[in-house]
Amino acid sequence: MNITRQYVKFVERYLPSPFMIAILLSGLTFILAFFFTKSNDSTLAHGINILGYWQTGFWELLAFTMQMVLILLLGHTVALTPFFSKLITKIADLPKNTAQAAFLVSLSTIFLSFFNWGLCLIFGAILTRKVGERFSAQGKALNYGLVGAAGYCGMMVWHGGLSGSAPLKVAESNHFLLNETGVISINETLFSSMNIAISICLIVVIPLIFYWIGKKFNTGNSSSQLVEESIVNEEEQVDGNKESLDTSVWPAYLLGGLILLVAIIQAVQNIRSGDSFIDLNYINFLLFGLSLTLHASLANFMKAVHAGIKGISGIIIQFPLYAGIMGIMKYSGLVILISDFFVSISNEWSFPILTFLSAGLVNFFVPSGGGQWAVQGPIVVEAAQTLGISLPKIVMALAYGDQVSNMLQPFWALPLLGITQLKAKDILPYSAIILLIGTVIFIGGLLLF
Repeated sequence: MNITRQYVKFVERYLPSPFMIAILLSGLTFILAFFFTKSNDSTLAHGINILGYWQTGFWELLAFTMQMVLILLLGHTVALTPFFSKLITKIADLPKNTAQAAFLVSLSTIFLSFFNWGLCLIFGAILTRKVGERFSAQGKALNYGLVGAAGYCGMMVWHGGLSGSAPLKVAESNHFLLNETGVISINETLFSSMNIAISICLIVVIPLIFYWIGKKFNTGNSSSQLVEESIVNEEEQVDGNKESLDTSVWPAYLLGGLILLVAIIQAVQNIRSGDSFIDLNYINFLLFGLSLTLHASLANFMKAVHAGIKGISGIIIQFPLYAGIMGIMKYSGLVILISDFFVSISNEWSFPILTFLSAGLVNFFVPSGGGQWAVQGPIVVEAAQTLGISLPKIVMALAYGDQVSNMLQPFWALPLLGITQLKAKDILPYSAIILLIGTVIFIGGLLLF
C-alpha cells in the first residue's frame, strides 16, 4: 500500500492535465521526426514539412472523434434513464457488508462494460454513490473507497466488449488503416475464442477478488459524509404535466422506436447474409434509439445529454492533437522506424506481450482508447505484418494493455470521483491490486492463444 500511496502523491503533484500531455506528446513526436527521419530538404524545410504533416493529420480523424464523443455521451444518457435508476436502487439495497457491496458493484459494472464503456462508467459511479448512501443512512461500516474501485473496474474490461474502440474501428469498411489491414471482423477480435475466454475469466475472478479484499478491509474511508438524497440533479425528470411536444412521450417513442426498428432489421439482414455489422456507428445508432425510448420524452433526453456534455470536452479538444501526432508519424516515416525497432527486439511469441505492455504505458499519456489506437495502431500493425503475426491478436493485445492501466490512470475516474465525492487516493490502493490480477489474466490469455 505504501508504493500505491507514493504513486498517488506523485500523480497529484506532477502529472499534467490530459490536454497538456497531448501537447507535450505532439512536441515530442515532432522532435523525434525531425532528428530521426531522413529528408533531402534543408533543415528549415524539413521542419516545415513535418509541421505540414501535423496539420494534415489534424483533420483526418474528425469522424472518429465524433464516434468517440457519441459513445461516451449516449452511454451517459442511458445510465440516467429511469430504468437504470431503478435498477441501480434495487442493486444498492442488496449488500449487507463491504464484501458483498464490492462483489455486486464490480460484477454489475463489468457486465455492463461489455456493452458500453460510457454506460458502465456512469452506472458504476451512481451505483457506488447509492450504496454509500444506503450504508450511511443505516449507520453501517463500509469501505467506500473499495466500493468506488469496484465501480471503476469496468474500465479494465471495456476494450474487449462491444464498445471497444480498436476492434470496432478495424471492423469498419473505411477505417484509416484499411490499406494496411483490410477489414478485420469482430468475429476475429471481440468474438474470438481468446477474448471470450479472457472475458469469462475476468467476470468470474475480479468480483471474487473484490469480495476477498472486502473481507480483509471491511472498513476504510467512510461514507458517513453522504446523506440520503438524489444522486445527481440530472436524474430528475422533467414535469410531464406541462404538456408539449418536448414533454410528450409519443415523439420520443416514435423516433426511438424507429431507430431501434432499423437497427434490428439491419442486424437480421446481416446475420442472414453472414456479414459483420457491429461497429462504432451501429453501437451509437442503437444507443441513440435506446436512450430516447427509455427517457420517454425529448425533454428528459436532452436534460441527460446536457448532464453528459462536460464529460466529453476532453475528447473533443484532444483528438485533433492525437490525429496530428498520427499524421507526423505516418507521413514522415517515423512509424516505420519505430516498428522496425519493435521487430528487431521481438519474435512471434514476445511481440503480443510487448504490445500489451507498451499499450499499458502509452495509456498513461494517451488516456483515450480511440486516441491510443490512432497513435499506436499504425506502429503495431506495421511490426506485426513484418513478423507475420495475426493482426486480430495484436489488435486485442493493444486493447488489453490500454484498458488494464486504467486502474492506475486517473483520467477516466474523474466522473466517478465527482459523483461519489471520493478522491483518487481512496480507490487507487485497491484498483492497483486489480491491475496486477488483470495483467496476469491478459498475459496468460495472450500466451495460451
